[in-house]
Amino acid sequence: MSENLVALFQNIGLTEGKAKETAKNKNLAPTLERVINTAGFQDKPSEKSTGALLYHLASTITPAAAPHIDYIAEAIRDSKLTTSDQVSAAIKFVSNKKDIDAAAFNEECGVGVVVTKEDVNKAVDTYTETVKDKLIKDRYKYFGLFFAGVKNIPSLKWANGGDIKEAVDAKMLEVLGPKDERDVVVKKKKEAKPEAKVVEVVDVLKAPDMFFEGELSKLHKPGENPQIKPELMQEHLKATGGKYVTRFPPEPNGFLHIGHAKAININFGLAAAHNGICNLRYDDTNPEAEEERYFESILEIVKWLGFTPSEITYSSTHFQRLYELAIELIKKDQAYICHCTGEEIQMHRGGPERGPRTACVHRNRPISESLELFEKMKNGGFEEGEAILRMKMDLESGNPQFWDLVAYRVLKAHHHRTGSEWVIYPTYDYTHCLVDSFENISHSLCTVEFTQSRPSYYWLCDALEVYKPVQWEYGRLNITNTVLSKRKIAELVKKGYVFDWDDPRLFTLPAIRRRGVPPQAINNFIHTLGVTKSDTVIEVTKLDAFIRDYLNETAPRLMGVFDPIKVVIENLPEGYEQILTVQNKPRDPSMGEHTIPFTREVWIDGSDFREVDDKDFFRLAPGKTVGLLNVPCPITCTKVIKDDAGKVIELVVRYEDAKGFKPPKTYIQWVAESPKHGSPVRLDEVRLFERLFNHSNPQDKREVPGGYLSDVNPNSLKIEKGALVEVGLWDIMDRWAKSSQSKTDFEAMRFQLIRIGYFCVDKDSDLGDFKSNLENSIKNKAKKIVLNKTVGLQVSSTLKSKD
Repeated sequence: MSENLVALFQNIGLTEGKAKETAKNKNLAPTLERVINTAGFQDKPSEKSTGALLYHLASTITPAAAPHIDYIAEAIRDSKLTTSDQVSAAIKFVSNKKDIDAAAFNEECGVGVVVTKEDVNKAVDTYTETVKDKLIKDRYKYFGLFFAGVKNIPSLKWANGGDIKEAVDAKMLEVLGPKDERDVVVKKKKEAKPEAKVVEVVDVLKAPDMFFEGELSKLHKPGENPQIKPELMQEHLKATGGKYVTRFPPEPNGFLHIGHAKAININFGLAAAHNGICNLRYDDTNPEAEEERYFESILEIVKWLGFTPSEITYSSTHFQRLYELAIELIKKDQAYICHCTGEEIQMHRGGPERGPRTACVHRNRPISESLELFEKMKNGGFEEGEAILRMKMDLESGNPQFWDLVAYRVLKAHHHRTGSEWVIYPTYDYTHCLVDSFENISHSLCTVEFTQSRPSYYWLCDALEVYKPVQWEYGRLNITNTVLSKRKIAELVKKGYVFDWDDPRLFTLPAIRRRGVPPQAINNFIHTLGVTKSDTVIEVTKLDAFIRDYLNETAPRLMGVFDPIKVVIENLPEGYEQILTVQNKPRDPSMGEHTIPFTREVWIDGSDFREVDDKDFFRLAPGKTVGLLNVPCPITCTKVIKDDAGKVIELVVRYEDAKGFKPPKTYIQWVAESPKHGSPVRLDEVRLFERLFNHSNPQDKREVPGGYLSDVNPNSLKIEKGALVEVGLWDIMDRWAKSSQSKTDFEAMRFQLIRIGYFCVDKDSDLGDFKSNLENSIKNKAKKIVLNKTVGLQVSSTLKSKD
């Protein structure tokens, strides 16, 4: 890592820690260095806003736009591009262009466009007239749709989001007056422990915008949460400019799962909805469980979902400051060194019988003694478990989160960032709220299991007289027929029930990604669920239905056969070839088209032939006629050829004349035999996945008394070998190779195999050296092709019985 690079990156406003981290990034560092030099800030600091845009450019530039990166950097330097939206528009505009038309660039990217508050107010006035009846009818419940409609006004494309929000608020107040009893949402009496709700997809599609209606609409604005000292809020607002500041703070001790997708969407989405910022913060205070692969995977998944952190931070960056504040807490007689064992602490808290709580013998030791012992802890004078620092809270409180929580413990473990510098580490209960404070978080969003922690969160901030963010809780997202616990997934991996943490049968986000689920489908699904205070349990079949509906609109169609039977068309000549043009999606020309060969020899699936016909079977049988998809004329089976064991290995058919021939009732998929076209595409494996667990809740001891491992479905994976697919797969692979930025996102090659299901290419495939000579098709390089089934087709019972 070059010290010159670190200094250069600090010129554009990166903190020292961020600059060092960026300098280590082999992909980002040279790109950022180039744009800084192009913009002329190698020897002088830039404005912070300009630096942020240069960083945004370097971190989001695509290969297709890279030749024009200097042009965009200069536009940022010259203040032609002043927002991240404009930079993103610029990247999109210059992609795949040989030359840049300056006038067209300026127009497409909003260069010189100034949208004043007056412009915004006029647009809001005009729009209001078009929806006034609806607004008056629904009153403040209409806010989300009203705001979204205004945001979509073309003339406001480059307007400041805060100005739009202000204008909308003012207009609603003008038209409706202040909120009154008509706008009060009547709540039912809150039950002690609400039941988790199973959400039907058909219901959630009607959910309102989750950032402007429902629970999130009740959040305070930045600056409205009280502080123990008013000047703390003044300093906070000065640092943030009054913006919404959120963070996604995972512990890097495992892979993210589907529940985290909700947290990511809420934290990044809330900030974006209010023109704020969201950081990715690694809560790296447990060195024994943290691994580099978890850090890398978390960032990769956040980006895969489409979010870019404003800054990547680490709790460990603040170890020294956290330590110093712990000393302050001791000096205030609000923390003490304790030598109790875990069992002793439990007994002092009332034990299993929940009896009276008592102070341990160490609670009232002299301040000077605790200070001396804490220093001894820091210097390695205690072994693990011999001493802890506890916060002196309120043992009489009914809230367990006030029962003298542990702030520091001894851990003689190597830390991925600080090495062996520290042998004491702060706990989550101590670290979380203070780092939120250090980073000027305006809204600390977390799931409902932390509701009891909110008072202790506030207690610690006030005790140390630091800025106090607001903590707000939302319900967790859970899925049926799976487990999300890191410990349980680790056990599944260790005992060989699944390949790894990204096995497509799991619901970790790497696993969901590997299964071929598009990130947009996950984000859209989260948004349809909305945000509530109750945990949400989604039937896995409902999630599958949502994924299926999304892929139905976006995935190209291919033909493939899993159990190939050779078909020879007897009345076509040897060497016959017809090139057919096939739409990538029937009745949707916007999806494009591809070509496939039709030859004398083709392959059909074994399930589409029966040697003994049946009146309810409408596919191929001796003497029976069936259509081949996209082929002009149908075929009739005239002969069946078997091997010595009596297995059907070849069918001889007649190609019928379309004139005067009655159209067949059924059309089946097929794949041509044409080596010069690379047909068929021969697959090494097709992995077909079913539910990993048999029961909806494999952790319910009433339904699964033997434990979750006893509920594993032994038939959750079936591997098909020898399957064949049409040459349209080569087209999909070649397009991917030319457009993909990472060259590792094999799962982005998604498609529907007609009448079978939706599939993607698995990372276990070996496509050869596809990065070099992109003009040479992958069909000439591929060594191994593996497909994963993403989700099946929804087939009615009628079709199942007849077709």
